[in-house]
Amino acid sequence: MAHRPIITLTTDFGLNDHFVGTIKGVILSIAPEAQIVDISHSVQAFDVLDGALMIAQSYSYFPSGTVHLVVVDPGVGTARRPILVSSERHHFVAPDNGVLSMVYAREERLHIRHVTAEHYSLQPVSNTFHARDIFAPIAAWLAKGVDSEKFGDEISDFVRFNPPKPKSVNGNTLRGVILKADRFGNLVTNITPQDAPMLFASEPAPFKLVVGKHEITEILPNYSEGAPGQVFGILGSMGYLEIASNRGSAAKIVGSGKGSEVMISLGGAAAAGNGN
Repeated sequence: MAHRPIITLTTDFGLNDHFVGTIKGVILSIAPEAQIVDISHSVQAFDVLDGALMIAQSYSYFPSGTVHLVVVDPGVGTARRPILVSSERHHFVAPDNGVLSMVYAREERLHIRHVTAEHYSLQPVSNTFHARDIFAPIAAWLAKGVDSEKFGDEISDFVRFNPPKPKSVNGNTLRGVILKADRFGNLVTNITPQDAPMLFASEPAPFKLVVGKHEITEILPNYSEGAPGQVFGILGSMGYLEIASNRGSAAKIVGSGKGSEVMISLGGAAAAGNGN
């Protein structure tokens, strides 16, 4: 049985309007054999960093040859370029606004092309719906086997950004930030085990994590270990330190969200934290 080409969709379109259904219709009109997988249409509106996080956490779990359509595009209709990015195993179709920055950081060999072959687009091209008229057709033609070189020339001046990194305030204090709150109210920080290995040791050193007016002094191995109403740290599946609560919303309990500062103090002074 022939392998059906896979196209994934990651957008900030939501599901209340016709946008997602329309781009699926365009794809299936060109490549009716394609298997379309929705990664998410709940990226925060206009939030390129949130889109970058979403695709970076998911693309590598798909088979070789998958085409990933990523549209978080606050600059639609402007001079920002449509691009096609090819790694050894995957293709990505997106606006050139940095939404693939975390893919760039994870992949060693990439070919980034400015899509200029207009005959692959729907005509006329709308100024407000490039996902329908440009990006979806590119993804579909790729899935049908059109060589990436036919879409345009390679570029080196593509847009990328560095996600926020934790900063050392002094020898004992680390400042991080909340990258997002997921639908369960878990607060995903930008702190990894590489940034603070002592937190994730089998016997963690004493510490105090402060977010808002809340202090946390415990890292737990899973959500169920937490007592009702307790807020604690956990290493989440994204590879970042998360602030969580067992069957509760840590975001609501601590009153913080995306962009909130997280301070971690290590050593003896941290032992004063009460964990509540």
